[in-house]
Amino acid sequence: MKLKVAPTSRETVLGEDDLIISKTDTTGKIIYANRTFMKISQLSEPELLGKQHNVIRHPDMPRGLFKMLWDDLQQGKESFAYVKNICKDGGFYWVLANITHDYDLNDKVTGYYSVRRKPSRASIETVTPIYRKMCEIEAQHSPKQALVHSVAYVQQILKDQQMRDYNDFICSLMKGDGYL
Repeated sequence: MKLKVAPTSRETVLGEDDLIISKTDTTGKIIYANRTFMKISQLSEPELLGKQHNVIRHPDMPRGLFKMLWDDLQQGKESFAYVKNICKDGGFYWVLANITHDYDLNDKVTGYYSVRRKPSRASIETVTPIYRKMCEIEAQHSPKQALVHSVAYVQQILKDQQMRDYNDFICSLMKGDGYL
């Protein structure tokens, strides 16, 4: 269940040392949220635990992006993305997200672990028009076809920039931000 609030233009900017941490089960339901996550999102632990992680998905975020991330995770890959999230009051915050698998002692995937930090303004400015165009494409198609066309749009950008996949693109931005 996503937040049912009207988005506002009020941005919360993460501090340099802020780390938003969460864990989900294999279906994407939140099983752990750190205090920074609760503070920034303005959601309490009971409002987060047991909810799908998309509870904080901002309407400016294309569904195709999350399909690409989920596909990577299903293939055993680590995922990276710049993500705009919504706060309980309708405000928003941007993060650089890293999502990785959580394993049990038998190497079975039990869920996903995500650490999010402050992204650079330059990276946000790079991804925003891409995400905006993906949302426009998605609005022009049925829900099933929207994902196909939205992802194809990004894949063409990646091909034009001679990048292997979306993670390569994000990692190139992270290098510019000094994270790699």
